[in-house]
Amino acid sequence: MKDVNKIPAAVAMVKVLEAYGVKDVYGYPGGSINSTLHALDVEKDNINYIQIRHEQVGALAAAAHAKLTGHIGVAFGSAGPGAVNMLNGLYDAKEDKVPVLAIVGQVAHNNMNYDYFQEFPEVPMFEDVSVYDRVVMTPESLPHVVDQAIHAAYANKGVAVVVIPNDFGFAEIPDVRYDSAAPTYSKPAPQPVATDEEVNDFLAMVKDAKRPVIHVGRGIKDGGDKLIELSKKLQVPLIMDGLAQGYVDKAYEGNLGTANRAASKAADEILASADLVIAIGGDFAFANSVYASHEFKYIQVDNNTIQLGRHHVPDLAIWSDATKFVEKALVQSEPAPESPFFKAAVADMQNWKEYIKKIMDSESDSLTPAQVYKQINRIAEPDAVYSIDVGDNIISSFRYLDFNDQMKWVISALFATMGSGIPGAIAAKLDEPDKQVFNIAGDGALSMVMQDLVTEVKYKLPIINIVTQNGDLSFIKGEQEDIAMQYFGLDLQTQDFAGIAKAMGLDAVRVTNFAELPAAFDQANEAVKAGRPFLIDIVINDNRALPVEDLVVKIEDGKVSETVSPNYRIDKSDQQAKTIEELFAIYGGENLLPLQHYFDEFGVQL
Repeated sequence: MKDVNKIPAAVAMVKVLEAYGVKDVYGYPGGSINSTLHALDVEKDNINYIQIRHEQVGALAAAAHAKLTGHIGVAFGSAGPGAVNMLNGLYDAKEDKVPVLAIVGQVAHNNMNYDYFQEFPEVPMFEDVSVYDRVVMTPESLPHVVDQAIHAAYANKGVAVVVIPNDFGFAEIPDVRYDSAAPTYSKPAPQPVATDEEVNDFLAMVKDAKRPVIHVGRGIKDGGDKLIELSKKLQVPLIMDGLAQGYVDKAYEGNLGTANRAASKAADEILASADLVIAIGGDFAFANSVYASHEFKYIQVDNNTIQLGRHHVPDLAIWSDATKFVEKALVQSEPAPESPFFKAAVADMQNWKEYIKKIMDSESDSLTPAQVYKQINRIAEPDAVYSIDVGDNIISSFRYLDFNDQMKWVISALFATMGSGIPGAIAAKLDEPDKQVFNIAGDGALSMVMQDLVTEVKYKLPIINIVTQNGDLSFIKGEQEDIAMQYFGLDLQTQDFAGIAKAMGLDAVRVTNFAELPAAFDQANEAVKAGRPFLIDIVINDNRALPVEDLVVKIEDGKVSETVSPNYRIDKSDQQAKTIEELFAIYGGENLLPLQHYFDEFGVQL
């Protein structure tokens, strides 16, 4: 090689990140990661170092960035505790199948294998979470290993881990190109397409079914309008995976919302009565329990063969891109006659929407999540970005948030780790500085990561932080309510989150009654428009949302038998058998009607 300039190996590594378009790197300083920090300082005009206050937050923010943009997220942690702290966010990336690069510090190579301070074998620790897991063996190979790690993360939609002995990052290596990034690398991958025969088999099964439903996953992507067209043409209602919210117009009459626990009544009832379920582009993690409620024919369409049959054995498995499948089905199908089942499903959902509107319009001073979300919807811009933390706010978001195809939103979906709200909002605001960004969390989730509210202040990130506080872990309380046990371990010490936020430098307000609620949201909106982060601390009651998961729907003797699960409030002091009308009334749903009412109204034959 001819004579060339030399640069630190870690600087060469950072230049590789830049070649792939990385703008932000999340991490926290540590002795074993100093060479990486030095490189970020050298390259600070080309890449941003975002100092978070806990490595979990950095990894979660990197994962959220990958979910929101499709581009690789990057986080780092020092050897030992820093590395361990990252795991929570890395598992979130693994479970939701997004590309993340984890740069992990290690002691200097000449101290390795001497039980040196904070030295431990890191590769085995990351083996399960990663699709690529390597220790850099020479300074010269450092940028090359990172380049290959990025390829692996993209190709396998997962976490790539690179462990770097700290001294290697300082060592001088030739200043040449080490990346293999190219414009062709980011072009869309070819997608499988169903054959004519497969589509015809699908259409034949739909024609033979009396009560078909389509269970829609996020694989539908931009095909929501086409799917609505197919739903109308074939007279098949739609049930949404949680992650597919926003891909199909929420106002479409045949969109029944989500199923299972974070669900609408109509979606759970119609799914429980279906004789054909068509899963398109989804990964329904609860299938093993929800689908097991009764027998039905099952069609699964997915662009990943590994997903076919993963959660439920299909009668017809079709390897195809979801939208391309829908387009072919539209071409090859004939309009179906009006379906009494479809009409009943639509009417059932309309009944549910009326109930949701009623509780959202309440002006009771015993504040509820529904009232909070009405205010979110009121001030939200159409293209707002939402980071929704784990807990009851997932149920509330699916029921009350005005999802649309312009907005973006992020959650910890399959890993479901609490504390993902603030990191997701930080990533969203850095990615989309001109868009309105919300962090929505409960008191339990916010408590886990609230130290990083100060990160919003440090980087001047105008985020609307909403914390709903009721003094207990409500999501788990709802689970314990239907288990033969007494409530235990759920009480949370009440905190003045508004006071804490103010001490960190945020503008904040505490809300305890309905009259204060609209003004608080107006104040928050004004603050973020002026460039300041804001926190609204809202004291809500701890009443459970209507537990549609406790509705048991069965078809017996040509009729729908709809009862309340015997597990509802099992072994609680006030337990007694409830009719579904009594259950509805407990949650203000006196207007709600059982499924059989709509089957009778439209003449659905079972």
